[in-house]
Amino acid sequence: MTVDAATELFEEHRPVLTGVAYRMLGRVADAEDVVQEAWLRWSAATREDVREPRAFLVRITTRLAIDRLRHLKSRRESYTGPWLPEPMVTEFGSAVPDTAERAVLADSVSLAVLVVLESLSPLERAVFVLREAFGFPYAEIADALDRTEDAVRQLAGRARRHVEERKPRYDVDPAERRDLTERFLAAASGGGIEQLLALLAPDVRLVSDSGGKAKAPRRIIETADKVGRFLFAVAGDLGPDGEIRIMELNGGPAAVYFVGGKADTVFQIEVGQGVIQCAYIIRNPDKLSGLPVA
Repeated sequence: MTVDAATELFEEHRPVLTGVAYRMLGRVADAEDVVQEAWLRWSAATREDVREPRAFLVRITTRLAIDRLRHLKSRRESYTGPWLPEPMVTEFGSAVPDTAERAVLADSVSLAVLVVLESLSPLERAVFVLREAFGFPYAEIADALDRTEDAVRQLAGRARRHVEERKPRYDVDPAERRDLTERFLAAASGGGIEQLLALLAPDVRLVSDSGGKAKAPRRIIETADKVGRFLFAVAGDLGPDGEIRIMELNGGPAAVYFVGGKADTVFQIEVGQGVIQCAYIIRNPDKLSGLPVA
């Protein structure tokens, strides 16, 4: 296999490799580092002996992601305030035409699911991502993780039960989420507090991630009254030089506040029964630097 052919083959599989790494690690930069390391190993490998390039590349990427995740877990235990994944642009476009497949991919990359995946062991997370998000056969996953197929099935069952028990049961209709996002922005910027409160579930939660590097609550805020009044106050403090854009992040619409052309705040909601059930705010500048410039 020529160098050009090897490069072309790797680039063909890069989206899957990046998708696996991001769902494993929750950070775009870490995922890109893992994929780059996978490329280095691929370029140095005796490729003529590789019968299934896709399986080979997924195996390398998954093992590298597991190693990095084990290192990251110790750092996240000392993280300041709640931890949320780094937001990622997920405009699947024509690459994922099937509605059912698109829904699975969007759900598997949502902030709510990625937060739950943090509580899995690295091996459980790898099995869940490969099986549930990308539909890899158990035998292929077993080969990637150097485990028996029975062991992988047990890991998959345990991980699936864990995620289903803890994953919020919100609606995932993008149109409804976008509509509520726009109505929230309108209420927060030009309406009254009562108009905003009407959009919130009584037990709504607000999770904010700043990593101690920006102004944001360091504890989860609960109940419509507390969340509504906090968000109403925050909206009133937005400077006149900023710009708000609706973007698709992590499989759903999000409001991104730009200052000086750079992302300053990401606001995303989860919707259920026609109201906002959970709101996420990401302000850690380290997690926003990868978003497009306005």
